[in-house]
Formats: sequence, C-alpha cells, structure tokens
Amino acid sequence: MADLKYYDIILKPVVTEKSMNSMADKKYVFYVHTDATKNQIKEAVEKMFAGTKVKSVNTMNLEGKNRRRGMVTGKTAEKKKAIVQLTADSAEIEIFTGL
Repeated sequence: MADLKYYDIILKPVVTEKSMNSMADKKYVFYVHTDATKNQIKEAVEKMFAGTKVKSVNTMNLEGKNRRRGMVTGKTAEKKKAIVQLTADSAEIEIFTGL
C-alpha cells in the first residue's frame, strides 16, 4: 500500500444532480484514491475542511469501462467513490456552497 497523506486521498468532488440532492442530509460525494481506507478518508475530510465531523463513510469501487478506437481496445482508469455523512452539529463543506 502506498504512503498516503491526507491531501492525496481526496481527489475531487462528484457534482451530479443526485449528489447535490443528498447535501440536504449532509452527505457529500468525493472521488478518492483507490488505496484509501474508510478511516483515512474520514481523517482527510476532517483535516481538509475545518469544523467538520464525520459520522460515517461509505465507499464503492468503480471498474474501468471498455473503450474502442478503431481496432484498438482498452480500458479507462478504475475509480473509487466515497459518500461522507457528516454529523448534525458539523459545519458545512465550503466547496459545495457556491454550486
């Protein structure tokens, strides 16, 4: 397993209609490093966003899709997605407020 720092774990937020609707329940969706564990994701969110307290983390591994370009076939990169549930008294995550 790679030596991951907290700033390497969270790659980018997932901005979809479904993830925006779940923000009302204080659930935020991120793409994370494929080797990251739930405990590492929890620590990274609490360190990167001040005032947040994580209640739970759900993760899912997304396989790469098969792609073709003419006769050449290949696969896209694998991803890992994390749904982070914050506690009721936790602060909001600021990057989602302007969306």
